[in-house]
Amino acid sequence: MIFFTGDTHFGDPRVLRIDRRPFADIAEHDAALIENWNSVVGQDDDVWHLGDFMLSKGGDCAELLGRLSGRKHLIVGNNDPTTTSGSVGWASVQHYAEIKEDGYHLILCHYAFRTWNQMGKGSINLHGHSHGRLKPVPRQFDVGVDARSLKPVGLADILSAKVKRRPAE
Repeated sequence: MIFFTGDTHFGDPRVLRIDRRPFADIAEHDAALIENWNSVVGQDDDVWHLGDFMLSKGGDCAELLGRLSGRKHLIVGNNDPTTTSGSVGWASVQHYAEIKEDGYHLILCHYAFRTWNQMGKGSINLHGHSHGRLKPVPRQFDVGVDARSLKPVGLADILSAKVKRRPAE
């Protein structure tokens, strides 16, 4: 199965204040996000993390990746230093990707787009960065943890009751 997430900001205490995440400290935050991730993602699953994985001073990225289930793919965000993007443990690292999943053409980037490839043919833009604060537009979804109950989410859950099924061509 494939999951999507973003904006975990592991090791970054600013998210407790800025995003009002419900944790006493960053250690509790990180432990909860790791537990949430591993409760839905299996070892044979793929996870596309759409940026802002962890603070550079937040610890050892490779060690953290080793604690998280699945094959991890990073779409680089504005808060992903080279210690994150260059870390051992990523199956792939890029700034942008287009993938097919469940008959859909998915456009993956840290940032939300105003327009995107094959938009008129039913493609879907998945993004992070906005922490659930952008007004929704058709076929565009924030998969960051603030918008998704602090855990990775599958495509079916993202699309449920929001988009009519239109397979990619």
